[in-house]
Amino acid sequence: MRTVHSASLFMSYQSPQAKLEFDIDTVMNRIREAIKPFPKAVLFELAEEGFNSVFEQLVACIISIRTYDEVTGPVARNLFATARTPAEMIHLDANQIDRLIERSTFHESKADQILQIARITESIYGGKLPCDVEVLMSFHGVGVKCANLVLGIACGQPRISVDVHVHRVTNRWGYVSTASPEQTTLALEAKLPKDYWIEINRLLVPFGKNICTGRLPACSTCPVLVWCRQVGVRAHR
Repeated sequence: MRTVHSASLFMSYQSPQAKLEFDIDTVMNRIREAIKPFPKAVLFELAEEGFNSVFEQLVACIISIRTYDEVTGPVARNLFATARTPAEMIHLDANQIDRLIERSTFHESKADQILQIARITESIYGGKLPCDVEVLMSFHGVGVKCANLVLGIACGQPRISVDVHVHRVTNRWGYVSTASPEQTTLALEAKLPKDYWIEINRLLVPFGKNICTGRLPACSTCPVLVWCRQVGVRAHR
């Protein structure tokens, strides 16, 4: 029988008694350094490239639903190379948009969504979407995660966007104890300092994808291990 050595996979980890009192400032500082070698969270990356209007960020967020960041970025850039504004988008039909975003999951329904948003934005809001959560969530298929992420990035509003990575990591830390991303959003709004509301998604997406992974997280090399309660961790690297 093959022996699995602790260097590669092990069950033992620091007991809760060995943990330090959770220090969100130090944890966030360490994660900023730890994620530097990894690809950035895609909507933040697109914003840095200039795709930072509310409309562009909302379209990119719709494309990202159930789609890997590695696909979302190229697909969004491909669409924006043809149409970046609502005025440009409404000159396309749904089939044209569909062909431009066909690598994303559920691309046909997303094409219809994007065209409808462009038409409403152009006809009702003069071509510029307002920084208003109710407006964004009035669009079919736009939930609180996308709305908060867009308003945080495009408008600088202090809003927390909780995806699977933010939900998993903050619960694994023991910083919150919740059963769903919706509950995590409320728990973080009650506890997380506002300075981190936008940044937590930018940090924990690459951290959760590359270090604090869903299966076999890299606890042995994690920069925040001494603060993390490793809730639910049964095996790790």
